[in-house]
This record gives sequence, structure tokens and C-alpha cells, in this order.
Amino acid sequence: MVHLSHKFSTIPINFIPKQFSKHLPQQIPSQTTPPFIPFSQRQNQRSLLESQLISALNCCTSLTQIQQIHARILRKGFEQCCYVLTKLIRILTKMEIPMDSYAKLVFNQVENPNPFLCTALIRGYCLQGHVKESVFVYSEMRKKNVLPISFTFSALFKACGVVNDVDLGRQIHGQTILIGGFGFDLFVKNSLIEMYVKLGFLGCGRKVFDELPGRDLISWTELIVGYVKAGDMESAGELFSELPKKDMVAWTAMVTGYAQNAKPREALEFFERMLNEGVETDKVTLVGVISACAQLGAAKYANWIRDTVENLGFSPTRCVVVGSALIHMYSKCGSVEDAYKAFKVMEEKNVFSYSSMIAGFAMHGYAYAALELFHEMVKIGIKPNKVTFIGVLTACSHSRMVEQGRQIFESMEEKFGISPGVDHYSCMVDLLGRAGCLEEALNLAETMPLEPNGGVWGALLGACRTYSNPDIAQIAANHLFELEPNAIGNYILLSNIYASAGQWNDVLMVRKMMRERGLRKNPGCSWLETKKGVIQEFFSGDMSHPRYGEMKQVLEDLLNRLKAIGYQPNMNSIAYDVSDEEKRRILITHSEKLALAFGLLDINADFPIRIMKNIRMCEDCHSFLCAVSQITRRVIIVRDNLRFHHFHDGKCSCGNFW
Repeated sequence: MVHLSHKFSTIPINFIPKQFSKHLPQQIPSQTTPPFIPFSQRQNQRSLLESQLISALNCCTSLTQIQQIHARILRKGFEQCCYVLTKLIRILTKMEIPMDSYAKLVFNQVENPNPFLCTALIRGYCLQGHVKESVFVYSEMRKKNVLPISFTFSALFKACGVVNDVDLGRQIHGQTILIGGFGFDLFVKNSLIEMYVKLGFLGCGRKVFDELPGRDLISWTELIVGYVKAGDMESAGELFSELPKKDMVAWTAMVTGYAQNAKPREALEFFERMLNEGVETDKVTLVGVISACAQLGAAKYANWIRDTVENLGFSPTRCVVVGSALIHMYSKCGSVEDAYKAFKVMEEKNVFSYSSMIAGFAMHGYAYAALELFHEMVKIGIKPNKVTFIGVLTACSHSRMVEQGRQIFESMEEKFGISPGVDHYSCMVDLLGRAGCLEEALNLAETMPLEPNGGVWGALLGACRTYSNPDIAQIAANHLFELEPNAIGNYILLSNIYASAGQWNDVLMVRKMMRERGLRKNPGCSWLETKKGVIQEFFSGDMSHPRYGEMKQVLEDLLNRLKAIGYQPNMNSIAYDVSDEEKRRILITHSEKLALAFGLLDINADFPIRIMKNIRMCEDCHSFLCAVSQITRRVIIVRDNLRFHHFHDGKCSCGNFW
């Protein structure tokens, strides 16, 4: 029997009709079998090509390049290769290409997607904020009996944290239990702790943590950070002490946590312990401890941290983040001159350093310097941000620069494309209120396009105290009582406004509200740094200080000298219906007066007396300190919760406008 293939392969060329011969080669090879390639070699070639495609995808910087590599993937027959396509989807995600427009189409063409490919799509949807779509992909994945992997759940937990959906997070948590095999997966459990902590369910996060058979630094740190954010530094400290091995992240969490929760001494203590342990620090740690120094307002700590920063290699000259933090610190410590020196030596300045310096000038009453710096940054091409405008508007507010403030406020959107936020409206209400334009300030608060917050109504209430307007004060206070029902300062301020107007029945009504709501007044507290660098605290009415007898004598001598030049106590600063003699006794024991007396006893005349105060300074203390600076020739610097006051030769930097 003759094989057809053999028969046709031997037909002479001249036997083929001419109309067909032109389509054939002039010489027909006698052997057409391709060379044999072993299977192992073909696998090696495929693996090499996979690696080349992955490398090419890693180098893509544009959608066009990705499409070119994708075309090569198709030509080489890798359209079903989950390994390569997973990388393709991750690159598309990294370049923020919408998932539905490309990645989903690629995914849909794969007949049997593996867990890694499914997870890449889930992760992409999660990162782009499409949580429902990511959950749908997960559901389809489970219908096809594709088992999830650790990265699948970690992506979903992160997504739940982003959209604040704890119920969905709990359902996915249940999936890890139902499917099984993830009870000992540390990666999944840490993602779960992170989600619960971020959503404010610390108890759930702690339960997951306690049930972990093995923990790593991430497990501990996630929970410590959670307690820090919740303000529970006691629990954070207990966890930290139990942590077997403490790294820089854990130490930094504690330092910044104490600083953020108004515990600056503890922050400094932890930072010193961190240095003594030889733990490496970074910019985040330093910014946290610099913030703690700013809260204390003590020159000793300010200079110490400046030297420490230099020794650790984070000189503000070259590190713009640390430099900006130091500017803020020196400003809060009462030395705007040192803040400006730090600003000037910075080789690189950005919007944050400029904003910090502008805010520093604003809080010290140097409005023209703040405006000049603002115009300078705009001129050199640094675009201001929202924080910059808060600083500039505050400067205008504290110096009664109403027209300048209006122009800057209007320029935000017109010139810089920045929509004013509620804080900017708060600054404008404050600006108008301080200038006595109470009706205009009220109208702005009631007609602003955003929902006014406590800052807006608080600014208006403060202005009502300055200009003794109980009617508008009542309107502002009613809003504040709804927004901040437990903020006792609002009740006290309204009570003081009623007291100044002689409306004692209304004063009693406000005090009754405070009692019914269980609110207690925070005592006035002032502190200063002694010549030995020790922080001394003084509370209003507290006579327990070891040197109180000497301090009382200093204050009595000052009163006698001040009366000779016409000073009289401002009785309206006491919101109690008591005798004038009792009011005088209360006034003379205000915390800043006690701190001043101690400062006169302890601090050399060549140095300023720097006092920090936790609440707004009353009118009597302001006039008292003005007069004391005149008769003693001392420089007195006071920082209250609103701004700095520089008293010298009988005058204050605020121009009696605060």
C-alpha cells in the first residue's frame, strides 16, 4: 500500500498544472519535520519568557507601554497564564487605571483564574474605593471553589477600614473562620486587628490579639497605636511594657501618643528612655517630641531638643520636616525670634515651613510680618494651602485688619483655587467679631455654605464677651450647647457675659444647666520654667506652694505700687455675685499672678518671665501684667489658649485686642 503523503511528495514539479505551480516553492524539501525539543527545555524557555514579561511590566510607566506588553503576552500565548496576568493587573492598579475599563476585561477572559489573580482584582477594586465590586469578585471566586489566600482577606479588611463598614468586616472575619486554615495566619490576623482598631472597635481588636497563638511586632504595635488614638495611654503603656522586643515604631507610637494626648512630660520621658536604650529615631519620632516641647513651652527643653536633633543628623538646615516642627516649637515657647532664625537657615523651604512661620508670627501679634511672608511665598512660586490661609487670617483677626482679611479670604478661591473650609469661615467670624461687627459675623455664620461647627459659634461667643452682647451670645451658645454639650468653657463664657451685663438670673440658669449635666470647671493653671530649668505649676486659688508666703508678699507690694499709678482691679472679671472684697481676693490668686510672683522671685532681671496658661487670660490679669511690666521694667511673656502676649513698658503686643 502506498502512503498518500509519500506519493504526493515525489510527484515531479512538471506534472503539476501551470495554474497551480506558481503558488509552490521552486524546490519542495524532502523533509518537513520540525526539530525535536525536549519537554524540560521547552519549560525552561517558557519560564524565561514569563520572567521577561514580568520584568517588562515592572518597567512600564504609561498605559501605552502596558498595552504593548499585553499584546506581546497574547502573541506568545500567555493569555491564560495567571502568573503573568496577576502582574499585569497589579501594574494597572498601581497606575490607577480604572479596573472596569481594563483589568476586569483581562480577568474575564481567563477560564480558570487562580487565587492570586482573583486577589489582584479584589485588591485593585479595594484600592480604588469600589468595595462592593471587590466583594462581588470574592463571591464569584468562592462559587467557583477557588480558595482565598492571606492577601485576599488582608485586602478586604483594609477596604472595610477605608469605607468604615464594620459589619462587612465582621462578615469577612466570619469567612476566615468558616473556610478554616487562617486561625494561625499572622498576616490575616494583623490585618483584622488593624481594621477593628481603625474603626474604633478596640475591644474586638484586643480579643483577636489575645487569641493569637503567636504575635509579632506588628500585632503589638497595631493595638498600641489603637489605644493611643483612643486616648487610653494607660492601656497603651501596659501593652508597651509587655512587648518583648521594642523597636523604633513602638517607641515612636508612645512618644507621639503622649504628645498628642497632652502629656508632654511623659513624651519627653519616653524619648529620653528611647535614646538611652540606643533605639534609632527618625523624623516621625523627632516631630512628636518637638511637639511635646512646644506644649510645655519651656526654653530648656526647646534648646535641648534642638541640640539632640543636630546630633542625630536631622539638622533643620537640610531636613524641612524637622525644621518646620522646630519653627512651630520655638513659636509656642514664646521665642518667635528663634523660630525665625530656624526658618532663615533652612536650605529648602516648602509650604509647611512657610505656613509654620506665618502661624508663629500670627500667634505673637506680628500681623504685618505674617502678611509679608505670605506675599513672599506666593511671589517665589510656593502655592499656599489651607493651613497657610488659616495662619494669615488669624494674623489679620488678632490685629483688627478687617479689609486685608476680607481680601485674602476672597482670593482663596478666585486666585488659588482653594475652597474655604469651615475653619476659614471660623477665622472670618472671629475677625469680624473682634472688630465689633457682631451682626455681620452672625449673618456670616448663619449663611455660610458649610455647616458651622463649634469653632464658628465659639468665635462669635468670644466676641460677644468682648463687646458685652448677651443677645447674640445666647444665639451662639444655643448652637454650641447642641454641638458640644459637654464643653464646659462655653457655659462659663456665657455665664461671664451675663454677669458682665448684670443678668444674675441668667447666670444662675447657666450654672443650673452645668450642674444638671454634671459639668465641672477646669481650674485655671499656669506654669513657668525656673532658672534651674524646673517646671513650676500654679493653680488659681491654690495657696499650698512652699513659697506662697513670699509670693503673697510680692503681690501685695505690687498692688500697693500699682494703686499709686491708678490701677484698679477689674471686678467684671469675676462672674460671681459676691462682695468686692471677695472678688479682690479671688483675682489676686489667679494662676498667672501666682506664676508672675514666683518668676519675680526666681528669675534674674536680665531674662524675660515666660508664663504658659491653659485657658484664656482674664481682663484684670491682662491689665495687671501690663502695669507690672511698667513699674518693674521686666519683660513678661504669657501664652494663653489663644495667643501670646508680650508685656513691656506698660504695653502689650496685642494692643489690648485679644
